[in-house]
Amino acid sequence: MAGGEALYVKADVLVEDEVQAFIDRAASTYGRLDVAFNNAGITIEKPLHEYSAAEWDRVNNTNLRGVFLAMKYQIPHMLKAGGGTIVVTSSSTPSHPGQAVGLYGQQARPGRPGQAVALDYALQGIRVNALIPARPTRLPAQGSRHGERAGRHLAGRAEPVGQEQRPGLGRLATAEEIAAMASPWLRRTPFMTGAQIVIDGGKTAKAG
Repeated sequence: MAGGEALYVKADVLVEDEVQAFIDRAASTYGRLDVAFNNAGITIEKPLHEYSAAEWDRVNNTNLRGVFLAMKYQIPHMLKAGGGTIVVTSSSTPSHPGQAVGLYGQQARPGRPGQAVALDYALQGIRVNALIPARPTRLPAQGSRHGERAGRHLAGRAEPVGQEQRPGLGRLATAEEIAAMASPWLRRTPFMTGAQIVIDGGKTAKAG
């Protein structure tokens, strides 16, 4: 409705060559890369001892390695452009054991890319922030062939799902509500980097 144009490029965050090709195509099409939103993620909801090694690897390679690969190829374009903004979707409540290990810590040191991307590139004009919604609106649970529970959460679903998912507003977020925080709001805060922005309808406040 607002006009503009979009480019679709199919890519799997598990495949490094596809990630690089996707990012390079976007940058070459529009001449530069200013903003990146790394939002791919999956979950397998069952106890750790029931995980297979392949399931564990798939979840962590999607949620962690996928973000690493994306930033690995986004950052050079932003350095060339003189700066940029990266937003990474995280989680306030890890939905699987590996998700507790992310790209942000409460305190970080430069030179440790798993924790300090924002510090490493701040002086080069690249800002990196984490967006933390409550229960993800469309985080897909893999199909039964992987021994996983079927997905139960749809974007825009109004009814709460379980007591732990009943934040102050009493519902799950819509995709549009999360997107409203990811862009353009973060682009208009030039002094914000290394921050964790919680948008969970009051869930975190209730937990406290």
